This record gives sequence, structure tokens and C-alpha cells, in this order.
Amino acid sequence: MEKEDTQQTMQVRNNFSAPMAIVIAGALIAGAIYFVGARGDGVATAPQPKETADNTVELDNMSPITSADHIRGNQDALVTIVEYSDMECPFCARFHSTMQQVVDEYGKNGQVSWIYRHFPLDSIHSKARTEAVATECAAELGGNDAFWKYLDRFLELTPSNNQTDINTVLPQIAREIGIDEARFTACVESDKYEKRVEDDYQNAIATGGNGTPWSIIVTKSGKKYPLSGAQPYASVKQLIEIGLRDK
Repeated sequence: MEKEDTQQTMQVRNNFSAPMAIVIAGALIAGAIYFVGARGDGVATAPQPKETADNTVELDNMSPITSADHIRGNQDALVTIVEYSDMECPFCARFHSTMQQVVDEYGKNGQVSWIYRHFPLDSIHSKARTEAVATECAAELGGNDAFWKYLDRFLELTPSNNQTDINTVLPQIAREIGIDEARFTACVESDKYEKRVEDDYQNAIATGGNGTPWSIIVTKSGKKYPLSGAQPYASVKQLIEIGLRDK
């Protein structure tokens, strides 16, 4: 998970090394859910508070899901995962692969959908906001499928942490997915999607996000659970299964 004005790689905290399955099982008995991340591969996430009334209120600040959102999967799915992400964040790139796996398993039968929103951490990733705008331009010129194709290809092709030559790579990806390069470039150079990106950013903060990736799991009944950091697939799967039972 990446945070503003902090080191880009966080040290694993040994005192939070309990397996996620044990944490969730204990939390269910107590009637509250914790999210504790500690992995041997260098990804660590801050422990999340109990689902107190204050925390629930914060999550309820999430902007409503609408047809204007970038949705992968069935819009009427039983569980929706809303991800706020930074395209230069290495943990986000890792979590993107995890979410692709989630959609492969749960998306085909309409159980889970994935919504992507922008959370560029400008102080450490100066290129991320322009890259976010580029995905919006891809969506304008090619629709929702183009948005996802563009995002997938960008995260597949590029390194993280501001190492991408965006003047070369952004139009290159547009060409690869069949978008008119001149119209795409004109769109990126305009300021028409700056507000959308900023609105997503502010909403991420309003819901309690202080680093990336930051996600909120929403059940069919409207209950919300926080998911902080690049949690492994097994942990995300456990939370999905909890959500599927909340109808």
C-alpha cells in the first residue's frame, strides 16, 4: 500500500503476521471485522479499525455507483468491489492482477463486479494523474471496454514509480487498442477530465482512504467493508464469500 509522503515500500510488521483466515474467523465471532495485512513478499498494510459506527459512517461517504462508473462485470452483482487506485503504484499493479482473478472466478456468473476509481498520489507519483486522465479519454473514444483494455495494457506494459515515458507510452497504448491517436492526444491535453479524477481522489479520502490501493466491498444489502492494500487473492476471496452471504 502506498501513502502520501511516506516511503514507497513499507516494511512488513511481524506483529501482524496472523493469517487472514484466522483474523476473519475471530472477527465474525466477535461481530466485527478486522483487516490486517502482513506478507513475506514485502507488501504490508495498516491494520483497520473495528467496524464501529464512526467507521461505517466514513464508508458511507462513498459516492453512489452509477452508470458513469467504470464497471467490469454484472452491474447487478451480489458483491461489488470499488477500488480507488494509482496507476504508478506498484502495489496497485499487483492488486490489479488479483482483481482480474476475482473477475475470472466470480464475474462470469454475475456474483462480483469491479469498479475502478482514481486515487493518484501526486506527491510521490507526479505522472499518475495524467495517466488517469488518459484512461478517461480512452473511455470517451472507445467506451467501457476501451477503458479496461487501456488500463490492463498500461499496467502490463509499464514499470511503476514514475519510470514511464508518458509522452510515448500513452499514445502507443491508444494505437494498440484501436483508438484514434490524434483525438486521444487532444483529449489528454485538455482539462475535461481533471474534475472527474479529482472528484474520485477526494471521495477516496472521504471514505477513509489514506493510501493505495484502497477498496470498499459493497454487498447487495448495501453493507460496506474496507479493504486496505494489495491483499492476496485468498484474503479477498474470503471477504467476497462473506459478502455473498449478506443478501
